[in-house]
Amino acid sequence: MVASGKLSRRSMLATAGATLAGGALLLQGSAAQAQTAAPRASSPSRRDWQSPGMPNRDYRPVIVPNGTKLPWKLVNGVKVFHMVAEEVEHELAPGLKVHCWGYNGQVHGPTIEVVEGDRVRFYVTNRLPAPTTVHWHGLLLPNGMDGVGGLNQKSIAPGETFRYEFTIRQSGTGMYHSHHDEMTQMALGMVGLFIMHPRRPVGPRVDKDFALMLHEWRVDPGTRRPDPNEMTDFNLLTFNAKAFPGTEPLVVRQGERVRIRLGNLSAMDHHPIHLHGYHFRITETDAGRIPESAQWPETTVLVPVGSTRSIEFVADAPGDWAMHCHMTHHLMNQMGHDLPNLIGVNPGGLDAKVRKLLPGYMTMGQTGMGDMVEMGMPVPTNSIPMSGARGKHDVITMGGMFTVLKVRERLTGDADPGWYENPPGTLAMAASTSELSQDGIDVDALPKAEPASPGGLAHG
Repeated sequence: MVASGKLSRRSMLATAGATLAGGALLLQGSAAQAQTAAPRASSPSRRDWQSPGMPNRDYRPVIVPNGTKLPWKLVNGVKVFHMVAEEVEHELAPGLKVHCWGYNGQVHGPTIEVVEGDRVRFYVTNRLPAPTTVHWHGLLLPNGMDGVGGLNQKSIAPGETFRYEFTIRQSGTGMYHSHHDEMTQMALGMVGLFIMHPRRPVGPRVDKDFALMLHEWRVDPGTRRPDPNEMTDFNLLTFNAKAFPGTEPLVVRQGERVRIRLGNLSAMDHHPIHLHGYHFRITETDAGRIPESAQWPETTVLVPVGSTRSIEFVADAPGDWAMHCHMTHHLMNQMGHDLPNLIGVNPGGLDAKVRKLLPGYMTMGQTGMGDMVEMGMPVPTNSIPMSGARGKHDVITMGGMFTVLKVRERLTGDADPGWYENPPGTLAMAASTSELSQDGIDVDALPKAEPASPGGLAHG
């Protein structure tokens, strides 16, 4: 048994495909119950793993908003998982259900959570109408376990079950996904997060550890199947396979240290994820922890396609803080790039004329897209408005890859605490006549911009 979490590639390759016999202990969350395992045909010549890491003893489990975790059982020191690739009906946003491909009835697949030094065994059953594989994205493992169909293994035919087995030799945030016809299968949802906790704590301990998968989809209005052939015009952007207003908030108590893990398996787009109200430090890439001397402060972290990034901060500012992709079209739902530009257009009597042919017609977009929610216009079957949901003060004119970090001084559990109550004097609101007069503001006059000079702008 290796004494530390650092395991050599030589020892790992020597035991690739190792199998174990003995009793089994079923673990799911904190519950446990005894089981009996059937004897296995072979045993490893040399053990290259450590005792299994346990939740709430060796690591703080991650929180997966809108998501699930893959359960495991312990078989003579090995964590054993069962994954089932199958068709899944999934709701991307309230009122928008699609037929996807996923794992264990979930899109995205359940988050896998292990500890550096664990030995893991995955049984993958294929209930899809096509072959598939599983690639363990970013993990260090034997070549024959890497999961690229045709290169590292035969693809898993419909009805077959394959076994993958390896030792976790690293810590950080990885991912998993199909690596057979991946353009189709990943576009339909066959991706998931793979969290590897360090055997020994690294850096400051966090109180809340969130995990979010970034993804993009093409779902044409009125259809029920994501289009895997799309290359540029994605119209639904999601956190953990949910578009706002379907995204769950990230709930934190004031003063807690927070980590947010971000994985991006979108087809084409990188995502600059911006968090309001905070400066954070980028602490991890998909290759693991960044040394403290090399970490840098940011308010936006770019998560490239095929990569993961982790950020950390202390939640010292209470409120409801937006977190979203800063590519503005990624904050819209079911929007197309081929729409005409109607900004500033005066339709005149057009609506009345068109209604003779199309009752209920209304020209939209002359002043932007912000009125979509309140207008309440009908949309095609199995479709949703392009943007917006009702917030505390007004309509939130965003959709897609948007969620809310909710920081509170006091919390009862981790449930959504509702909208933040702003202390007196800390809420932007309409200016009164007396305030305008006191500060010399004439709303009917156009303020003149002053030319810049080497010494900066002059102030009167």
